[in-house]
This record gives sequence, structure tokens and C-alpha cells, in this order.
Amino acid sequence: MKPAVVLLHSSMSSKAQWASLKTQLGDDYRCIAVDLQGYGASPFPADAGAGYVHTLAHEVDAVVAAIASELEPGEAFHLVGHSFGGACALHLARRMPQRVLSLTLFEPVAFHLLPARHPAHAEIVGVVRRILACGADTDATRIFIDYWNRGGAFDTAPPSAQDKMVAQIAKVKLDFQALLGEPATLDDLAMLTMPALVMAGERSPASTRLLVEQLAAALPNATALQTRGGHMGPITHPDVVNPAIAGFLAGAEITTE
Repeated sequence: MKPAVVLLHSSMSSKAQWASLKTQLGDDYRCIAVDLQGYGASPFPADAGAGYVHTLAHEVDAVVAAIASELEPGEAFHLVGHSFGGACALHLARRMPQRVLSLTLFEPVAFHLLPARHPAHAEIVGVVRRILACGADTDATRIFIDYWNRGGAFDTAPPSAQDKMVAQIAKVKLDFQALLGEPATLDDLAMLTMPALVMAGERSPASTRLLVEQLAAALPNATALQTRGGHMGPITHPDVVNPAIAGFLAGAEITTE
């Protein structure tokens, strides 16, 4: 049986973002791309409402349920995550480390791992506060999109794309709640001894570039790689990112009888 690769996308995206990587990997793997809650075809968290607190555990519960029918009982798999999907991948890997053959992360937004007093932590906390303080979803979405891309990125997007992004800002707010409330620490990652590749774009924000540095040091068997582009590298620079992922998977592959 071909080795399985589970693919987890970023916020305001869907499993469709991995189409070019699946083409790159070809017939060597069984690619299992998952829509995270509230994105693509996956429903918004059913219990969301007054008093609801979203967690990465909620997200990973849904991922585990989604991949169960695609894997044999107890089957091991490679795990790839970008941005929010990367943070979910870290949580999933800690939940079932014995089943994760390798871990590939492109700028996982695991902001709970940042030092509380570091400027990079203050930077992202400030962004979240500005988003939550907005009275209009359009203004909140503009802050989010411009932070991860560049100033003016939202306003230059086609109106149809703007509407789609604005419609997803409510889930983004839940994503931030889960990320900042996650209790895991860098010390908790010592259990993740599988081969790991952590990647960052050269033009990415300070918050995620620092996270990648921290993860490269905290994960016992990690390699760090900087690529062209920024935080959305898997989407904007697939010609660079996909070959790196494919090469890492080939080198990290573990075959069992």
C-alpha cells in the first residue's frame, strides 16, 4: 500500500490549496487533504455561540474523524500543515506520535509557543486585538489579510474574493482563540522524535519566523528551511515549496513490512 500523506491547510483556505502538491507527489503517495472546520465543505463548529471556547483539540477531533475512513486501523502517515493547519498538525502529532512518520510544517501559527514578553508575541497579540475590536467584518478581514500578505492586499483583491474572505472572518477569530489558548509548551514537543521539516518564507512576519526558529530547536529531529516568498508560500510559491516537501517526504519515508 502506498504511504499516506495527511494535508492540513491554512485559515481562510481549504483542502484545494494542496492541489499542486498532490500533483507534485504523483502516484507515490495517497494524499488525504482535509477541510478544517468552517472552511471548504466542512461545517462551522456546531457548538459555537455565547460562552463557546474553541480549541485545537476541537479541530483535531474533526481531523481524526475525517481521516479515519481513509486509513487502515492504526496505519501510520506523513503529516503536512500550513499556518493554522500547521498548528493543528503539531497538536495531532502530539496526540498520536507513534503514527506520524514525518512532520512537515510551513509557518505553523502556534503563537502559544512564543515567549510571552517577546516583541514577536506582542506583535501578533496586537493584530488579534485590532481584529476583535473592529465593528465591521470588512475592517477585521483587511487587518488579517494585510498582516499575512502586505499592506493593501485586501483592497486590491477582486470584490468576489473580498466577499469570500469577509464571510470567513468569524472562523478566523475562533482560530486565533484556539491558537492563543493552547496550553502546550516547547518542552511538550520533545516527544515528537519523527523527522521534521519546518519552513518559513523570507518575507514573513516576525511572529512566524521566530516560531520556525524555535521549532527547529525544540523538535528533536528537525531541519529548518527558508524559502522565497512569505507566509502564503505554499500557495504563492508552489514551485519552490512543493519540491522541498516532496524531497523531504522521499527521504523521510519509513517502509514497514
